[in-house]
Amino acid sequence: MNGYYELLGVNRDASLNEIKKAFRKKAKRLHPDIAGKDAEKMMRRLLIAYKTLSSEQRRFEYDKMYAHFAYKNGFNYREWLREQEDDPVSQAKLIFYELLHLEEDEAIAIWRKNGGIGFPIEQYLGRGDWMDCCFFLAEELDRRLHCFEAIMLLIKIMREERRKPYFRLFAPEIEKFIIEIAQQRLRKQVDDEIWNKCKEQLQDLGVLGEKID
Repeated sequence: MNGYYELLGVNRDASLNEIKKAFRKKAKRLHPDIAGKDAEKMMRRLLIAYKTLSSEQRRFEYDKMYAHFAYKNGFNYREWLREQEDDPVSQAKLIFYELLHLEEDEAIAIWRKNGGIGFPIEQYLGRGDWMDCCFFLAEELDRRLHCFEAIMLLIKIMREERRKPYFRLFAPEIEKFIIEIAQQRLRKQVDDEIWNKCKEQLQDLGVLGEKID
């Protein structure tokens, strides 16, 4: 399992220019006309890695998270976490670990096994870590068109962000993401009852509710 730097093939102290060059080089190899449809998943992962490492704020957060969760020298941290099936703290850490290593399907499977949107990750990880973890989960769920689950996680994040800022300058992007999911994808997937419940929660967030039709 590799992280974003390994995926792009750059050092952890790589400059933005080096990251851009590495992305362009690998993206060319993964173009559908060259690599075929089998490269679609890898291209998506490459885009996520590039999007994260090319943003100063998101790169800082990723480096902090990776250092805390992913680098465990001397033993197989992932396998150790997997063995702790009855420990929700270990399972929450495992979900985050898999996300950081771009094992999104595995992370979602573990999350669902532990209750999905009913799994209180905020009780088992530090504040910044659970917010980051839920955001990454929401991104991946939305990509798989599981929009209701994605927006429920994002609402939870934004409620906490309203209470005490964490994402700060990145928060407006999350708000735009919520509106995009709600208007472009969620409304087509849910019935009127669920849609109205979602709208009520979005309206509780303030300006977001005003932008939802």
